[in-house]
Amino acid sequence: MDPEKSFDKTLHLLKEHHKWTKKTINLIASENIPSPAVREALVSDFGNRYAEGAPKKRLYAGCKYIDEVELLAMDLAKEVYGAAHANVQPISGVLANLATYTAFTESGDTLMCLPITCGGHISMGKKKFGGTAGTVHGLNVEYIPFDEEAMNIDVQKTREKIAEVKPDLLLFGASVFLFPHPIEELADVAKEHGARVAYDGAHVAGLIGGKRFQNPLEEGAEVMDLSTHKTLPGPQHGMVLTAAEDLKQVVDNAIFPGLVSNHHLHAVAGVAISLAECLEFGEEYADQIIKNAKVLGKELYDHGLNVLGSENGFTSSHVILIDVTDHGLGGDFERKLEEANIILNRNLLPWDVREDRHYDNPGGIRIGVSEVTRLGMKEDEMSSIADFIYRIIVEDEDPEKVKKEVVDFSQNYSNVHYSFDSETEAYEYINIHSR
Repeated sequence: MDPEKSFDKTLHLLKEHHKWTKKTINLIASENIPSPAVREALVSDFGNRYAEGAPKKRLYAGCKYIDEVELLAMDLAKEVYGAAHANVQPISGVLANLATYTAFTESGDTLMCLPITCGGHISMGKKKFGGTAGTVHGLNVEYIPFDEEAMNIDVQKTREKIAEVKPDLLLFGASVFLFPHPIEELADVAKEHGARVAYDGAHVAGLIGGKRFQNPLEEGAEVMDLSTHKTLPGPQHGMVLTAAEDLKQVVDNAIFPGLVSNHHLHAVAGVAISLAECLEFGEEYADQIIKNAKVLGKELYDHGLNVLGSENGFTSSHVILIDVTDHGLGGDFERKLEEANIILNRNLLPWDVREDRHYDNPGGIRIGVSEVTRLGMKEDEMSSIADFIYRIIVEDEDPEKVKKEVVDFSQNYSNVHYSFDSETEAYEYINIHSR
């Protein structure tokens, strides 16, 4: 390939992505738009440097400012989440989960968590599915019983299974996470049977930081690990938080040197900024996320779509899960909605495997409202979004026709909200290279 043409093409495609994103409605539950200040951190010189080890105890010189930023991020994380200790070195949520496994289990131990069909993440998966827990750390994975009507953990059956299985680690949290998990009802039972208790807060970290979901570290979780780019709208990174100071050393030792060398220092700076934003704006932002999600769920339900969790108000988080099998399959609708510039993802339903459906084209779609909320959308805009989705899924309208309206609609939402002021638009391409 011609190097110069490849160079030019890459920059061109980046710019085209930004242009296109401005014309879309992004409802991916695992994504968000960081503030311009976070983006500034990501293009800083921190991204070119190494800082192996803990702050002030590095294996590299040249870290005097890097150390101060990492210590600041740690202090902010402790304040936001009420944690005794925070390690901000994991470079992703998967790595944060792996750090928890490494700290508190050995290969051959038993992890108890939700199955992927009921919202569990692939990092919790069995070896036969290629999951991190089974494949990388060699854990035996047992599933937490799930109530498919309530769309939450079945407390009584889980108590019984904990007594039967005696897991080494009980892990709450999920990738499809409509309602708070029953930590208080189950943590003591798990500990009585010798289990450590952890919580994967990747999806709901911003809601927890905004004091609007649940507080795992107060409810019985000893550790909370998370990624930093979903409801907490920071850069793609991770962290591990502990409820007690005496867990600091075991967590830190699991992360370095075992799992990280350099830990993406520009992202650590971005995490510090996003945590400061959470302290200032997190409660207001989390409030609006939950209001938007509930309204969107209700609007879609009223339009005839089978929105799960209806008996409990559809959701208490940023996520809505819809069974679309009355109209088709999730993978087909994911593609058709993208043609209309509405971006979301297909999703397994708890009963899909029993009904011989696969993730390639499952029975559900997952919607998240974190990003549209960050752009300033509120309840009225949720009604408009519900109508767009209804017209594609139920009315089988031409995506090109809907797309024209989506493009016009999205042009009104170009600035990041719930952040410190900036003149840079949300999806503006920042041109550093002069070419």
